[in-house]
Amino acid sequence: MYKKTKILDFITKAPKNFVESGKNMVAKDHAYYLGGAVAATVFLLPADQKLTDNTRELAQHWGMDKNNNYETVAKVFKLPKDIGSGLYLIGNGSTLVLLGIGFGTYGLIRNDYRAQATASGLMESLILSGVFSQTLKRITGRESPFVAIENGNSGGDWNFFPSFSAFAGQTPHYDAMPSGHLTTFMAGITVIADNYPEVKWIKPVGYTLASALCFQMMQSQVHWASDYPIALALGYFIGKTISKSRYTSIQKIRGACAYRIQFTASSMMNYHIAGVKISF
Repeated sequence: MYKKTKILDFITKAPKNFVESGKNMVAKDHAYYLGGAVAATVFLLPADQKLTDNTRELAQHWGMDKNNNYETVAKVFKLPKDIGSGLYLIGNGSTLVLLGIGFGTYGLIRNDYRAQATASGLMESLILSGVFSQTLKRITGRESPFVAIENGNSGGDWNFFPSFSAFAGQTPHYDAMPSGHLTTFMAGITVIADNYPEVKWIKPVGYTLASALCFQMMQSQVHWASDYPIALALGYFIGKTISKSRYTSIQKIRGACAYRIQFTASSMMNYHIAGVKISF
């Protein structure tokens, strides 16, 4: 069951959901998610350079440009010039903003609390994805593939805890791990899928687009394959935490007020009568 969404819920709920997302990631019953992501990262690291080279060769064979090319409309919106650039754009925060506007507008017009909650959740997922991914990027300090290739660093150099000035001045030298685009997209898809579980095509379509996004970021030499597992886990837990904070399950409601007891008393023809009324 959904309650009416307040306009600033995506901001006011963010601090608590940031903490809850972190707790969910390291919870004992979720250990296989985080453990699997870490194991996959370690497994992919030695093959990163080869996978990147092979992906670029395949994309080149298909006629895909290595660069992501856009036209700016009204100095705000980006329009992709080719398919690859369009795929890269779906992981951009502007995609979630547009989806949020769409859900929010529909929710207000139709007084649909679920659509309103989805819109608010998408906006919040954008905030939390940025906080989590930027924090890890500033810890790991990993080179992006195109920079590593120019510098001759196979698999990318690692400079843990780069200074704020270095990160701001030469961002691609430090911001590969994890992928912020994939974290953002995964969080958004999880929010939508959780709020509309009856729409069965959301997950397969969303995950297919996520795979295409991963391919595009590798062939354009923006990210390594090992940048993805942690990003997927981050996005998943962020999305799950946000969506759960915006609805109350019917089971929970029933559990909270399973029954009501009323005691009654009356007199009739010199008889005193007492009773109990139980309402479910």
